[in-house]
Amino acid sequence: MLIDRYGIHFGDLIYLRFYGLIIMLGVVAAAALSFRQARKWNENTDMVYDLLPWLLVFGVIGARIWHVLTPSAASGLTVGYYLQNPLQIVMIWRGGLGIPGAVIGGAIALFWYTRRRGASFARWADIIAPGLLLAQAIGRWGNFVNQELYGAPSSLPWAIFIEPAFRIPGYEGVAYYHPLFLYESLWNLVNMAILLWVSARYRERLKPGDVFLLYLVLYPVTRFVLEFLRLDPSLIGSINANQTSMAIIALAAAAFLIWRHSPGRNRAAAVAENAEVVTENPSEENLPAD
Repeated sequence: MLIDRYGIHFGDLIYLRFYGLIIMLGVVAAAALSFRQARKWNENTDMVYDLLPWLLVFGVIGARIWHVLTPSAASGLTVGYYLQNPLQIVMIWRGGLGIPGAVIGGAIALFWYTRRRGASFARWADIIAPGLLLAQAIGRWGNFVNQELYGAPSSLPWAIFIEPAFRIPGYEGVAYYHPLFLYESLWNLVNMAILLWVSARYRERLKPGDVFLLYLVLYPVTRFVLEFLRLDPSLIGSINANQTSMAIIALAAAAFLIWRHSPGRNRAAAVAENAEVVTENPSEENLPAD
């Protein structure tokens, strides 16, 4: 057995990369937390493990597609490059997984699975959301192993050293940078704690899908803010694709969350529900005379 900076060699045939091991550790941790949340919401906990392979496969596919469609400007890679070199698309062990794409891919898998099982997509999205943030927090350490996802040059005590081979063009002479992966990892843990607290504290007032909507506010805000420190944004023309999409998602999710809990909408829903009850169970006063 031989251990190098990127993984563990078992002879000449087996090489386990730390990047992949860290990702799998995040997946296992997310599954354990989702199991706990499913039990709290009185849902079938077996579904967590039935769902896991589908979420993993669709999540990885979505994450890679997102990266291929929005490669960072500093990497020198383009969509055209990937189309001309399709084998590069499947080489995920070299890095290049976009979390927004993973969420989209996972949501597609969850929608398909819950529809097939007759379960609530919104409820299961709520169950999975805290675990998703935990997986993201752990998975970001894979970026540390690959010396990627670092920010602007920094002289702060916690700045990280980036080897010359991994420095962005134009910054070859700069050694220390903001550890964006660490910032996002810690912020995701805080966001996870918020989701767990909200789901416990306001359980009786929450509607199915509220926790996931809150995730769609908290995580995009995290990414939006941290994008200001990135040296290698994903550009479409002159637009930062990740930052712009995160802003749109956060605003849309927040607006929808506020709307579905607005007093006027709740009163209208209550009136409609009472009207249905009266129609289904009319009182004697409302019955026609014989």
